[in-house]
Amino acid sequence: MTDQTHEIGPGGRTSEPTFPRADAELIERFRKLPTANIVDVMDRLGAADRAIKPVWPGARLAGSAFTIWTRPGDNLGIHRSLESVQPGDVIVVNGGGDENRALIGELIGGRAKVAGAEGFVIDGAVRDADGLAQYDMPVFARAQSPAGPYKDGPFVTCVSVAIGGVVVQPGDIVVADADGVAVIPLSNAATIAERAEAKYAQEEAARAEIEAGLG
Repeated sequence: MTDQTHEIGPGGRTSEPTFPRADAELIERFRKLPTANIVDVMDRLGAADRAIKPVWPGARLAGSAFTIWTRPGDNLGIHRSLESVQPGDVIVVNGGGDENRALIGELIGGRAKVAGAEGFVIDGAVRDADGLAQYDMPVFARAQSPAGPYKDGPFVTCVSVAIGGVVVQPGDIVVADADGVAVIPLSNAATIAERAEAKYAQEEAARAEIEAGLG
């Protein structure tokens, strides 16, 4: 069961969000896998829109989804959620796909790092890519814009959200790398991990054969 956190203007209501998360061992198994292998074994489903990509080279993340649904161009929900994020969470934001106002920058990224967040996946815009890289805060977003956000709400947290055409439930495992973002349903994540590991092993063997031929 998930509790919802609502904010409707300055007089909104909040509640402490709770939802199941994957154990650390399972998350680490996914961290070692390419998103391509994960999506392959999910019948090519679970991949977010290709427009949602890393904002700095080498960014990679794996963790449990802490979901936020906010009004486009408004980041009050992100600010408030930093009080509830747990170490290892990936902050997943449905910002309506808005590309004009950045929902986070290096300061929020730094605060999220202090809170132990694994990173961000945002269907919207961000800014301060260089600063986010300096903080080693992985961020995947639809766009980048220097224009800042509003902070009025409303927002809802810890509910199902849509990110780049993929539904993300609170606690689902999110993996992202240079190829993009993969969302793994928590309910059968262990089975998907096993299949993806087998796929990765097969491809490693094929790569070894190719490299032997090239040598």
